[in-house]
Amino acid sequence: MKKILVILYIVLSGAFVFAQSFEGEIVYKNTYKSKVPKVTDKKFSDLMGSQQNYYIKDGDYKSETNGTLMFWQLYINADNKLYSKFANSVPILWNDGSVNTDAVISAELHYNAATILGYQCDELIFNCKSGVQKYFFTSRLPVDSKLYAKHQYGNWYAYLSKANALPLKIVIDNTQFTMESTATAIKPIKLDKKMFQLPVGAKTAKSPY
Repeated sequence: MKKILVILYIVLSGAFVFAQSFEGEIVYKNTYKSKVPKVTDKKFSDLMGSQQNYYIKDGDYKSETNGTLMFWQLYINADNKLYSKFANSVPILWNDGSVNTDAVISAELHYNAATILGYQCDELIFNCKSGVQKYFFTSRLPVDSKLYAKHQYGNWYAYLSKANALPLKIVIDNTQFTMESTATAIKPIKLDKKMFQLPVGAKTAKSPY
C-alpha cells in the first residue's frame, strides 16, 4: 500500500509555464474513495492530505501536503531523483527518476472534456499496469516536457510528452482507491532556489518502494 501511495504522490507533481517556464505555486484539493474494506475515505485523506501545495522553478519542483504520512516530496532535476519525506522515516527516501515501476498500456485523448478554473481542458486517459490515470489539461498552460525527459518514474514524462501541459485535474483509479486532485489556485510568484534544496545535513537513503 505504501508503494502505491508513493507513486500516487509522484503523479501529483508536475510543471507549468505561460510563454516561458512557469515559476510559482499551484494549490490542489485532493479527495479519496477507498476500495480497501478496513481503510476509510477519511483515513486515506488523513494519510496523504486533502490539500497539496506545489512549487516549481527551472525544472525542479516540491510538493507539500497536510497529510500525516507523507509530508513533502522534492524533485531535483540535476540529480534526477525524487526525495520523499515520510512521518515514520528518519532518512529522506529517494527514487531514481529513470526507473518506472508502472507502465502505460494504451492512451486516449478527448477534447473539451471539462472546464477547470475557467480553462477549457482536454482529457488524456492512460490505461496502465497499475490501473487508470486521467489527466485534464489545457494548451494555454504549457510545460517544456524536455525538462522532464529523464523523469520516467510515475509515468510523469509519459504524460508530459503527450500533453506538454500542467494537469489541472488528475484522477487515479487502482485496486486500493480512486483519487481526484483538482487545482483550486494558480499563483505565479518568484521562488527562492533554496526551496528546492535538501535540508542541511539531511540523511538520505534509496527508497525500497
